[in-house]
Amino acid sequence: MRLHNSSPFSPRVSVAIATPIIVLLALAVISLYDMNFSDSYRFIRRASSSSTSPPAASSSSSTSPPAASSSYSTSPATAVETCDVTRGQWVPDAEAPYYTNLTCPFIDDLQNCMRFGKPSLEFLRWRWRPDGCDLPRFDAARFLEAMRGKSMAFVGDSLSRNHFKSLLCILSKVALPEEVGTAPEIDVTGRAVRRDYHYVEHDFTVSLFWSPFLVKANLSNATLGLGLWDIHLDTPDARWAAHIADFDYIVLSSTNWFFRPSVYYKSGRAVGRNSGGSGVHNVTELPVPRAVRAAFRTALGAIAAREGFRGKAVVRTLTPAHFENGEWNTGGDCVRTRPFRRGERSLGAIEAEFRAAQVDALRETEAAARQNGAELLLLDITEAMALRPDGHPSRYGHLPGGSVEGSFVVDCLHWCLPGPIDLWSELLFQMLAAHH
Repeated sequence: MRLHNSSPFSPRVSVAIATPIIVLLALAVISLYDMNFSDSYRFIRRASSSSTSPPAASSSSSTSPPAASSSYSTSPATAVETCDVTRGQWVPDAEAPYYTNLTCPFIDDLQNCMRFGKPSLEFLRWRWRPDGCDLPRFDAARFLEAMRGKSMAFVGDSLSRNHFKSLLCILSKVALPEEVGTAPEIDVTGRAVRRDYHYVEHDFTVSLFWSPFLVKANLSNATLGLGLWDIHLDTPDARWAAHIADFDYIVLSSTNWFFRPSVYYKSGRAVGRNSGGSGVHNVTELPVPRAVRAAFRTALGAIAAREGFRGKAVVRTLTPAHFENGEWNTGGDCVRTRPFRRGERSLGAIEAEFRAAQVDALRETEAAARQNGAELLLLDITEAMALRPDGHPSRYGHLPGGSVEGSFVVDCLHWCLPGPIDLWSELLFQMLAAHH
């Protein structure tokens, strides 16, 4: 090989040099895009503690990114700083919970861990501390004042209901709402399709919509264990989507029902299925996260396109289950009495894929929402809740011999009330009401 004949400016050498440079530039562009996406959600992800009073909320419907940080007061001596409220650790907390099973009338038995004798209440003695700052406790009076004359909807599955009940319980320290309506529609699963509660003094309505897939879904076969579902990934569930313009805030969450045997449809035609739908329909198996992404994209697209909606839609990311030594139906349980330390438990691959699917769907519909005067926000609680194996009911959401649903006896998916789930409302308060 005669190297002295190779010029550094020859076409072959130039290509060899240019190729890695192009790759590095591409990676830089992708990283910059991700940074810009994250930066556009600093209002959600960041909070600053300051000795000054919080600024007034803007009423502008501009399409510019939201304010750079969410300000709140901690103590007069605290300097201005910022922190990522979604990254941190659970630290010991001596303060009493916001409520108990004796003070809140909204706790479902399945999450009433105090009533059914959860052996250790240590799970109530921890508080989420973001890296670099303290997260203020939920101010129920301030939240209700910020929500005066407004309406909020929670849309999703039983974890959405879990969050909804947590918020009602936290607010019960200040006010109790009146339930509106007496005969809600019951869907094929036996759940009420819609429940509405009105805080008369504040003219604030908070509603719960049962929509475990967010999109149109029909139970086509009830005999196959958890049932076989026809999921129309391109059609929003009209039971909630028809009411989008009635609300100022919409909180979306759903992932767990996508594991149920399902066939996926688009434009009325079967286009895929999950593994549970094998042998039922002659279509290709599709990864479940892809179906989750499509469903969230459809739901968020419906919000973005809805004329008259100028509010905020919040996507709450998934929370991991904590079954150990087996799954929900093979003897798994959650008996830990303390949180994991950071780094002690890594997020599972499927959990990471589901969260990425939710984030991607939000990313893909954000521009359309802003153009129409709405705003899409991310309530990212995945990392914090992955560290709380101790906060589930386990066997203490029912009497001995009872069950959660069918043969589902041990619950390591939902969250005790009160419990770590109250963090979700603390973060929601910072996102929506702390600036008011």
